[in-house]
Amino acid sequence: MNIMRNRLGGARPKGLRKTSVHRKNLQIATFEGIPSTIFQVLLQGQFLTGFLLYLGASSSQIGFVIALTTLVNVAQIGVAFLIQKLPSRKWAMVTFIGLHRLLWGSTGLVPFIFPKEHWVTAFIVLYTIAFIANTAGGVLWSSVISDLVPARVRGRYFGIRNTFLNALGSLVMYGGGLVLDRYPGGHGFLILYIVVWIFSISNVIVFFFYPDVPFEKSEEKDFLPMLKKPLHDTLFMKSTLFLSAWLLLQNLTVPLYSYVMLQLLHINYETLSLLNVSQTIFMMASFYIWGNLNAKYSNKRLLLWTLPIIAVSSLLWGLLSVLPMLLVLFAAHIVFGMGVGGFNQLAFNFIIGDTPKKERPMYMAMYAALTGLAAFFGPLIGGRIYEWIHEWPHWTQVYGMQLIVGALMLALALLLGRRILKD
Repeated sequence: MNIMRNRLGGARPKGLRKTSVHRKNLQIATFEGIPSTIFQVLLQGQFLTGFLLYLGASSSQIGFVIALTTLVNVAQIGVAFLIQKLPSRKWAMVTFIGLHRLLWGSTGLVPFIFPKEHWVTAFIVLYTIAFIANTAGGVLWSSVISDLVPARVRGRYFGIRNTFLNALGSLVMYGGGLVLDRYPGGHGFLILYIVVWIFSISNVIVFFFYPDVPFEKSEEKDFLPMLKKPLHDTLFMKSTLFLSAWLLLQNLTVPLYSYVMLQLLHINYETLSLLNVSQTIFMMASFYIWGNLNAKYSNKRLLLWTLPIIAVSSLLWGLLSVLPMLLVLFAAHIVFGMGVGGFNQLAFNFIIGDTPKKERPMYMAMYAALTGLAAFFGPLIGGRIYEWIHEWPHWTQVYGMQLIVGALMLALALLLGRRILKD
């Protein structure tokens, strides 16, 4: 009778309600990604580089702007401690994410408000403040989403979410490229920013519907003991420092690919969009492959497998000396998409799956701070190098850097990666 009662009147309806709440929360998180993807795609990558070139930025200034988003990640360590004091993560998250969207979208007003000689400086100031706010918002979102998505469906959910949003991003990227080719200069960027403003506001509105999920706080109450938790985790620190060194090398060239193609190879925005779309398509396809492999192998082992793929994508640029340009560029972008898709997905799984739940915000912050510093200096140094070799033979600027960096990445993966990223 108790069994029958549980089936008919007690346990099952309660279970259904719980499942329904989880499903609703996941739907909100997925829907929130739609406007977020649209406005972010139109404000970064090739569009960010193109807008900075329109404002009159040099290669080193472009490298600095690209690097800023990772430098401010250092502040995540302080944020990870402060969120332990919050009664609610939701409204702090909405506030900081809203500031980020508002300020980043405001960079489109620079040509209308400031004299031309101050365009680049004004852009950098607004951009910097926006991503300082995003540092806090990012920690809060990562903390909330790791609690929002049940561990048993985490891999499948993020695989589906990433595939869907990257497909959307590909369409937006191609559409943005067509707009800039049809309406070159300020007119085209004004159209893009109108779209950006619409979807950035929509994105903030959707965040109001996020649930305020319970927060398991750290057992430590003071900053230093909390900071020491990840620092004393030897396996975590070795892996994080290695991945930081890897990102330093990778970011010497990858963030500046758009600069090389727009400024040195004189590729139009439509072709550049197609290259990036091909990269995204193969990145989406790789999510399924890496996800299935992740059911058999650990995050760290699979991370190691992604590294030679990324290194080879950089070495492929050297084929520009003997093969048609577009053939080589498509091949390099496709291989990079397959490698970086796995890298990003597995690095995220490593942080939220292989770390203690109560200490996860500080672990996330430590990872973001160390890899952020490396990713900051990468584009900065890379942009400066492109200025130094400006008078060198053309091939050194187009693919010479990629050959050197690709060889160094391959050596790093084979010599150190095999020892550090082991089970």
